[in-house]
Amino acid sequence: MSRRLFTLAPITAAVLIATPAWANDHDHGHSGHDHSTHGHSQHDHDSHEHATESSHSPLGVDLDISLTLEGIYYNRFSGKEHSPAGFGHGGHEGHGHHGHGGHGHALEDGFNLGHSEVMLQGSNHYLDGTAVIALSEDDISLEEVYLSTRQLPADLKLKAGKFLSDVGYMNSQHPHAWDFIERPLVNQHILGEHGLLDTGVQLTWAPSAEVQLGGELFQGEGEGFSQFSEGGYEERESGPRVSTLFAKFQPDIGTGQTLNLGMSAGYNRQFVRVDDHGHHAHTAEGDNWFAGLDARYQRDGGQPGVEGDWELGGEYFYTERDLREYVQHHDHFHSRESHTEQQDGAYLETTYGIAPRWEMGLRTEALGMSNRVMGTHPTAIVSEEVSWRHSGQVTWHLRDDMFLRAQVTQEDYAGEEESWVGMLQFNATFGGHAGHNH
Repeated sequence: MSRRLFTLAPITAAVLIATPAWANDHDHGHSGHDHSTHGHSQHDHDSHEHATESSHSPLGVDLDISLTLEGIYYNRFSGKEHSPAGFGHGGHEGHGHHGHGGHGHALEDGFNLGHSEVMLQGSNHYLDGTAVIALSEDDISLEEVYLSTRQLPADLKLKAGKFLSDVGYMNSQHPHAWDFIERPLVNQHILGEHGLLDTGVQLTWAPSAEVQLGGELFQGEGEGFSQFSEGGYEERESGPRVSTLFAKFQPDIGTGQTLNLGMSAGYNRQFVRVDDHGHHAHTAEGDNWFAGLDARYQRDGGQPGVEGDWELGGEYFYTERDLREYVQHHDHFHSRESHTEQQDGAYLETTYGIAPRWEMGLRTEALGMSNRVMGTHPTAIVSEEVSWRHSGQVTWHLRDDMFLRAQVTQEDYAGEEESWVGMLQFNATFGGHAGHNH
């Protein structure tokens, strides 16, 4: 009961304070949902001007602290929970409804705490520092912690620590910046439940205001794309084991409009997946790579708040895994044949501001247009069909830093019965980066 009250209380409070808050915020122009912050560097904490809540030390260090709290009401009112065809084995166990960086991802029918976090950002003349602490009902964890440079020559920038990769568009965004409650299926099942999140270094070069090129080296301690399941034949090699490249383009298309185009690729030199059948186990071990494309167009409607604002975006990822099968009987491994798995996925989403504080959105997703995976007993490459998911949402931006979102989702996974899910999400951010889209 206390958990339900904890989730319901902020929703009730938000509705009660919305009316007086409207008068204070309504005249602030396009502050309700600032699409311009979705720009060329979607996860660029460093370019953010520190808010008035920053504490200024006599040593010239700025420090910002923010708190994001979330509650979700979830109801699967038709059908049952399933994994998309071809993605339910090994590293893809559990559907992970929210799939966005919290712990204990699956949402239960009824009230859920969702994803909450504390974010700390500091800066001095030479460095920016960021730490993101994820909060859940059962755990507190360090989700991200990294340093990035401010003074390198030749438009270079170095980042080091544990951080979300900048491949694609959605991967580097935190959940409160999403336009839908759930992480896209292609990001969740190809890159990882948390996205591509790992410890490593990133070097970017911005030769002009329109172009950014970058590369990353990661230890390879993640999930999904960088999965290494214990209990396989191979021992873990020394890192770094994962590398990525990305390019982002933002051509000048006129006032009030932005167009972001991107391409990315990644390579993991040690992928291990273990399927345990009790009295014996199958392991698939080798390397894997992915390639992706993303595009996003945003238009400022020139009206108060988000009214008239329009956004259209999507991503596509393709991955291959070159794997050798090993079968384990009584602690002995027997080598079998090699196989190549192929999988891909995409999504397309759009939002439109129908009033100063209201917007609507639609998203359609396809997972497994290329869907060739290893099956066992006997071991062979199996072609699976495409799984689909369609979502519609309505969002009320009560304030710049607070929104209430209703979403309905249809799951049409290959080989399973159609399923419908309804969700209600409340999200509020407090502190120095309130309302900041990172």
